[in-house]
Amino acid sequence: MRSGSPRLTIMAALTGFAGVALGAFGAHGLEGRLSSQGGEWWDTATLYGLTHAASALAIALSGRSGLTRLGGWLFLVGSVIFAGTLYAMALGAPSILGAVTPAGGLALLAGWALCAIAAIREHNSRS
Repeated sequence: MRSGSPRLTIMAALTGFAGVALGAFGAHGLEGRLSSQGGEWWDTATLYGLTHAASALAIALSGRSGLTRLGGWLFLVGSVIFAGTLYAMALGAPSILGAVTPAGGLALLAGWALCAIAAIREHNSRS
């Protein structure tokens, strides 16, 4: 497998692996042990983590560079912060940790914005 960004590929794959493992752990190992809110946080964390791991992997394998690749890294950093804080709170960490969660969400949004800007620039350079 050739990749335009081996480090991004590795980190995206490991993030995806962690997302599947944590999703399975939540569904089977924590069944009936989380509060209703904790279960919702766990599901949301898993969804966002897996979605953005796959997106980062697609970027890594595309060979794109510049803003697009930076967007992929922001997907991973944002996923770790966003999902990580939700997982922690689901397991009983202090709810003040929720104040950090939006920083992860902002990183995810910035990643999408950078991908859009890169696509617009590429389109305009071809016109």
